[in-house]
Amino acid sequence: MKLFELLTPEQIILDLDTTEHWSVIEEMVDHLDNKQKLGAECRQEVLGLLREREDKTSTGIGSGVAIPHAFCEKLEEVVCVFGRSREGVDFEALDHAPVHFIVLFLVPQSQYGMHLQTLAAIAKMFKNCEIRRQLGEAESREEILAILGARISRTNTAI
Repeated sequence: MKLFELLTPEQIILDLDTTEHWSVIEEMVDHLDNKQKLGAECRQEVLGLLREREDKTSTGIGSGVAIPHAFCEKLEEVVCVFGRSREGVDFEALDHAPVHFIVLFLVPQSQYGMHLQTLAAIAKMFKNCEIRRQLGEAESREEILAILGARISRTNTAI
């Protein structure tokens, strides 16, 4: 499944309020909760699952991108939120660079294959430096969604 198929404009945060690793994750989960994308009973469980995942190893994959993710038994479909930080967040990324683009997604426990496909597709997309440049310059949620849905040449994949 492609990232833009998982998002709506209301699931995009143009400018994250915080710049601390865990606070950003909480802000993004709260955003999903406020947009009624999580059940009321899911918020604490989701935060616990994401904390457990982040404690194992950072989800900062490099090139200014982080993909926090977890499985959640209480969900029936994949839930996703995109956040952008102009200042950057220390996600303890593989390349030690600040993270500017965060894609947080939650997958029902029963959809392990979907989890792997989604993670791989997101990582592949964000290797493209032109996509990262355009996302950094985008001025609206709709523009970000259009960039995520566009087919951009694979020749610009420099990290």
